[in-house]
Amino acid sequence: MSRSTLLTGLSELTTVDDALGTLRDAAVVIEDGLFAWVGPAAEAPACDDVVDLGGRAALPGWVDSHSHLVFDGDRAAEFEARMAGQAYAAGGIGVTTSATRAADDERLRGLVAGRVAEAVAGGTTYLETKTGYGLTVPDEERSARIAGESADEVTYLGAHLVPAGADAEEYTELVCGAMLDAVGPHVRWADVFCDRGAFTPEQTRRVLEACRAAGLGLRLHGNQLEQGAGAALAVEFGAASVDHLNFLSDDDVAALAASGTDAAGRRRPGHETVATVLPACDLSTRAPLAPARRLLDAGATVALASNCNPGTSYTSSMNFCVGTAVLQMHLSLEEAIRAATLGGARALRRDAESLAAGTRPRPVAGEAPIGRVAVGHRADLHVLDAPAAIHLAYRPGMPLTHAVWRAGVRAR
Repeated sequence: MSRSTLLTGLSELTTVDDALGTLRDAAVVIEDGLFAWVGPAAEAPACDDVVDLGGRAALPGWVDSHSHLVFDGDRAAEFEARMAGQAYAAGGIGVTTSATRAADDERLRGLVAGRVAEAVAGGTTYLETKTGYGLTVPDEERSARIAGESADEVTYLGAHLVPAGADAEEYTELVCGAMLDAVGPHVRWADVFCDRGAFTPEQTRRVLEACRAAGLGLRLHGNQLEQGAGAALAVEFGAASVDHLNFLSDDDVAALAASGTDAAGRRRPGHETVATVLPACDLSTRAPLAPARRLLDAGATVALASNCNPGTSYTSSMNFCVGTAVLQMHLSLEEAIRAATLGGARALRRDAESLAAGTRPRPVAGEAPIGRVAVGHRADLHVLDAPAAIHLAYRPGMPLTHAVWRAGVRAR
């Protein structure tokens, strides 16, 4: 028999739900892993268990829709050199590939599980991660299997980089053929790094077509190193997201804003290509910050994600990403929180609108929506050791996560 739990004593509750808004002196009820009631604490129903959160603020758990956690090795020397003036180039991925291939399953499994635990401890309750540091058929298949043991969503990124010494055309065929066949049963998504030094637009198109035919949802790395074809290809293919986006033309911004609209210009939530920005990566590579403000003003759906990886963004702190979005990308607190919760959910097609629209690839019966604190949504809650969520930007870098509930279970 299920038990109900009342979480009360919330000075501020940011629901990211348009009907509920931000509540003061609030409470929530959790039952069977879902939010069963949300409202004023004075009106809360009786429950089997009660947790008083002592006047703290809460919000939905972070939805981190872009990370690279399946790796071994260290690239601190590369980072130090970059801070001394060397430019970032995609080729550094090869250093991680060698170390990852050399790691045995037990070590790799422990590394991934530890990184997911770090993210959860910082308020992340739903997390995507990718393959892409194996780049051989057996190593990519292994990465996908191990990722699926700890992460919520797994993405096939065989098209991360052409391995040193490989022919680009032959490797692209491998990504579209034997490697996809091996990895496909373990993943829901496919991704391509379409940029200078990685995959050309023509190669990207071939990978996207093959992965779409295999039933995978699509996402892209694009427009990170130069103004290229990634964003336009993402919209053309109806990809769920295109990520990085440091260099965008006016046409790219307009296309992203118009994605997911019908012939009359009406929005169709759950169909758009989400513009995912990665501020921790931008800072680590000293790149221009992705134009999140410009994208939002144009009407695009924006997500914030960590891009946790060993070369260009070795952090899973979504608190840091949200604070940076407010302080340096000119997003309001509400916009930044929405991008890091509902935006990430929509980039993974796990929000209520995408589930209702049937746009989630390889759906599983009974999947509850995420990204909001609302009745019927998965009970993912991030409680701050602060009276208001603005402290995420007001006190940047401080350890503000007090408690985390993930699918109704206290994880911290």
